[in-house]
Amino acid sequence: MARITIIETGQVPPKYREQHGSFPDMFERMVRAEDPTATVEIVSIPNGDALPDPGKLEAVLITGAAAGVYDGLDWIAPLEDFVRAAYANKTPMVGVCFGHQLIAQALGGTVRKSEKGWGIGRHVYQVLPENGIVEGDVVAVAASHQDQVIEPPSDALTILSSGFTPHAGLLYANGTTLSVQPHPEFDVDFAQVCCELRDGKLPDDVVASARASLAEPLDSAKLGGAITRFLARKSIASS
Repeated sequence: MARITIIETGQVPPKYREQHGSFPDMFERMVRAEDPTATVEIVSIPNGDALPDPGKLEAVLITGAAAGVYDGLDWIAPLEDFVRAAYANKTPMVGVCFGHQLIAQALGGTVRKSEKGWGIGRHVYQVLPENGIVEGDVVAVAASHQDQVIEPPSDALTILSSGFTPHAGLLYANGTTLSVQPHPEFDVDFAQVCCELRDGKLPDDVVASARASLAEPLDSAKLGGAITRFLARKSIASS
């Protein structure tokens, strides 16, 4: 039975939270779809929760957020320290969207706003063959981001990529750290909400195209299942 600690770094706008839940709620649904026996604990940075000792955790999942990892907010540096400690301890750890970017920045990568602009809707990613984590040739998953990992850390292998997001999935050399840019925790309805939030802020044709793309099937369960199995690995710090 996996025991996963979700680090909540951002919150769903109140208007949508009652219907769709919080980001930890979405991840809990994703995890339990693969492993109904999993135990989930939540540490909420927006609610003022203190970061735990990663050496005492079985697995960590860092959520998305509206913030940029380079924003200099007072909680980002401590979270980077937490990531580095978890990495050194070989605590199984996954980051999604903001979490993907935060792990990369904490471990020596470069993150910034992409000149390509916002990525929303259904995105298709090439899968690195024989990566040991994600099966198949491609995965299609909902995205919602403007920031990107521009240069991965030296010990990170890119396992998911697209023309829009060259480093959309990273597997780290310690064998217990994985991160992805797209959102396997989003269902189609919430992916449509992310498009709605861009109405009036992006060109109409960009939003319309993103909305239309979500009529095609998503591989959210496939990627979410791979993440859940990855997190179920026990810490190998003592090996």
